[in-house]
Formats: sequence, C-alpha cells, structure tokens
Amino acid sequence: MSMPNGVVTTVREPQYSLSVHNPNGRELTFAEAIREAIAEEMHRDPRVFVIGEDVAEAGTVFKVLKGMVEEFGPERILDSPISEAGIAGVGVGAAITGMRPIVDIMFGDFITLTMDQMVNQAAKTHYMSGGKLKVPMVLRTTLGATRRSAAQHSQSLHAWFSHVPGLKVVIPSTPYDAKGLMKSAIRDDNPVAIFEDKMLYQFKGPVPSEEYTIPLGVADIKRSGEDVTIVATSSMVQVVLAAAEQLAQVGIAAEVIDPRTTLPLDREALIASAKKTSRAIVVDEGYQSYGVTAEMASVIADGAFYYLDAPVKRIGARDVPIPFSPVLEDLTVPTPEQVVAVAKTLCGRV
Repeated sequence: MSMPNGVVTTVREPQYSLSVHNPNGRELTFAEAIREAIAEEMHRDPRVFVIGEDVAEAGTVFKVLKGMVEEFGPERILDSPISEAGIAGVGVGAAITGMRPIVDIMFGDFITLTMDQMVNQAAKTHYMSGGKLKVPMVLRTTLGATRRSAAQHSQSLHAWFSHVPGLKVVIPSTPYDAKGLMKSAIRDDNPVAIFEDKMLYQFKGPVPSEEYTIPLGVADIKRSGEDVTIVATSSMVQVVLAAAEQLAQVGIAAEVIDPRTTLPLDREALIASAKKTSRAIVVDEGYQSYGVTAEMASVIADGAFYYLDAPVKRIGARDVPIPFSPVLEDLTVPTPEQVVAVAKTLCGRV
C-alpha cells in the first residue's frame, strides 16, 4: 500500500493454503480456535483454570476469552492484579500442587517480568526434585509487530524461552494448529509457553469439529516444493506462503516448512526438506541476531551440509526497537518481497 509521504510498504494480509481434513467445511478465526481449545479442555479436566490480567470480565485485551467467565465462573477464569511475576508464580505453585493453570500474559514483552518464575522455577522443578514434582502449566502470550503498538508492546521474544531446557515453546500459524497445539500443551506434564501472533487473531481457517490434538515437536509441510526449502514460524508462515505463490509464477517451487514448536524442534523435518531441495531459507519475526533463524539455519547447515548448493539464508526482524511510526515499523519485519528476492538469488534467477 502507499503511505501519504509516497513510501510504499507492505501490510501483512495472511493467505491460507494448507489443506486440512475438514469434512464439515467449518472455519474459525485464530482467536476462536484458541478459545474453543481452552473451553474444551476446561470441560474435560476440572483442574484447568485461567489466570491473568483482564481475562474474566474483559475476556483479555484481544477478546480471545470473551464469554468464558460466564461459562465457567470467576473461580476458574480469574482476573489477577497487575503483576506478571505474581501471576506466573501462582501458576507455578498451582501446577506443582496438582492443578493445570493457564497463565495469561497480556503482551509477550512482559515475559521479562516472569523470567525467574519460568526459567528458574517452572523449567527446573522437575529436575531439581529428581522427577518427583512436575509443573503442568501453560503460559500463553503474544508476539508480532505492525499493530502500531510501539517498542514495548510489539516484540517477538519467543527465542528467549526457547533457550531454556525444561520449557516447551509453541508458535502456531493457523487456527487449525492453534487449537490442536493448545490442547496438547494443556495436557502436557511440562511447562509450555505459547506465543500467539496478535496480528493473526482475526485470521480465519478450517478447523474440524471433531476432537483432535497436534503433538508438540512435529513440524508441518504447509506447501510442497522441490527448488528451495523455506522454514517459517508463526505469522511468517503466511508471509512465506504469499511469497511461494509469487515464486511459482517464475518457475520456482518452494517447500514451506512450519516447525510449529521451537522447543522441541523437529530437526529431522528441517534437514530432510533441505536435503530434498538443496537450498534453504529461515524466516522468523524475532530479532535476527542470536535468534530462532540462527538456530534453525545451524541445524540445517550441520545436518544437510553435503546436500546444499548454497549457504543457508536467514530473514528476521531488524535489530532495532520496534518503531511506532507505521512507515518505519513496516520496514522492521520480513515481507513476501524480501523472501522472493532471497529465494530467486539462491535459485540463480536474478
């Protein structure tokens, strides 16, 4: 789109091409899929409850849990004081003593305030107790820029938790994945952090009405191809699918791989795809330096080295605080055009 000053920028409009077994033709938004998953698990297991800022009466700032307090009552949908450290601490304690809490942290930027509880308590309790204790809790929060929320409400910090043994980290890209992964996370006996891109909440996609779960640590091929592997996370999957459509028009068949979880990481799927195509790109909205793109590129370079015809390329967010200015903010995150340019260079089409 063209901005008033004449600068041309790209606003992300997710495109959905994944074929999901969906006999009823039902579609939900990303937010509706998450709410349905949580509601189903709360009906299934009375130990599941939600705690966080504005989760009850407001239904969260993004309205993802709207109506759940009326359905389950304030004893299971708990509005908390404004203390992320306190919320996470309650979650850890409740999980250790037999509950299955879902801790809601309004913005992913605020996980900075939960670091001791998540990194030093939740992640280590099972190990430090010799396996006698477990912490079956879910921390759900957000990532993603281009919402014009400025530097303290726009970061994608999922790499931080992905660095910590004892945690699991989920990054869904579609309504189908969001529901199936959420249900698996709630049932898992380990602490799981789920990062939801706030720009995807109104994105619609097929979600079967029948019961299903998606195992953590299993990647998904969102689009098959032979010329270049593009590994993409969260909303970057939609960016890359848009790029793949453009690449197809110039005769480049891109294979799009969605890891779905960064911890555990399905290394075998990434390596197998790179061996097949001989070229690889990794796209993530987190900061590029010391981030998810670096780890995944390293996995591919190490595991598929003798099959690669070119170095593994990375595309991440620029290493700057996220600007409030729309023109500048749009320049900080990967776009389909960037992905197309890198892919064409790798395939010798420039």
